[in-house]
Amino acid sequence: PKVLIIYTGGTIGMIKDPITGALSNVDFNLISHHVPEINRLNIEIDSVSFSNPVDSSEILPKHWVEIAETIEKNYEQYQGFVVLHGSDTMAFTAAALSFMMDGLQKPVILTGSQLPIGIIRTDGKENLITALEIAAATDNEGKSLVTEVAVYFDYKLLRGNRCTKDSAEHFEAFRSPNYPELASAGVHLQYFQDELYRSESKSFSYLSQLNSRVGLVKLYPGIPFELYQNVFNRETTDAVVLETFGAGNAPRNQVMYDAIESFINDGGIVLNITQCSSGSVQHGMYDASSEFNKLGVLSGGDMTTEAALTKLMVFVDSKAPSQAKDKIMKNVRGERKD
Repeated sequence: PKVLIIYTGGTIGMIKDPITGALSNVDFNLISHHVPEINRLNIEIDSVSFSNPVDSSEILPKHWVEIAETIEKNYEQYQGFVVLHGSDTMAFTAAALSFMMDGLQKPVILTGSQLPIGIIRTDGKENLITALEIAAATDNEGKSLVTEVAVYFDYKLLRGNRCTKDSAEHFEAFRSPNYPELASAGVHLQYFQDELYRSESKSFSYLSQLNSRVGLVKLYPGIPFELYQNVFNRETTDAVVLETFGAGNAPRNQVMYDAIESFINDGGIVLNITQCSSGSVQHGMYDASSEFNKLGVLSGGDMTTEAALTKLMVFVDSKAPSQAKDKIMKNVRGERKD
């Protein structure tokens, strides 16, 4: 099988100069020099790199489009794809790619590391080796076992639009709070078939027009909502993710209600997700969230912040934002409970 590595930047692609101690980017065409174990995988590996690799904190929607374009151009030639990416925004990129690409019948596995691949104790070698194995894995009929965008990190394969980074310190940097892992790497690679996503569409395509006119407001006790009124300005914003308390609750704040009502009446979308690390929004469960139903705020269910933001960026059209409401409420790539 053939697998294409797409290097975008990030810690995994760094090696340290033994004399100066400075970090520099690996040439992934020579990756087997740094990770000789991949020569024993029985996988034909090619690599492409961003012309200017970027730190993941600098990732932009245009980079997501570049990754999707690279996959589209090489889709027929490869069994699967491994995207090497800085861990800080990996969950955003994974979620965005999952929404951008329709009809995916091959694995797109994002991975990275907490320590550079050129450091002895790096977690990058295991992450890369197993990501390559997953990208090449097929069933008895020669079809890919994984046919979705996923993140592999520290012995776990997680759905891309269900995971979030929760540690800047530990090798186990990612978790999937509301959805089981897709596979686990121990002595054997164990796939959990019932959890894997299968696209109903068989024809691969991707959306290249993304909308950055999306805002995020996180509520907190005593929030002076006047500070955030301008986020709900239809001249600059098409959709807003509102991070609320518990099951979607918010303080009774007339300034907030008025801003949201005006924004929605002008065609904007407001999506309510919970600040909690797991669980979901349930409008009307408490009085503190029932007002949102009246205003037309959409429930984000159990979506992560990364999934909520990128889903709006992919599916909300600036010319007619409110037309995306049905798609936002629907489970389109396994990102939320039906």
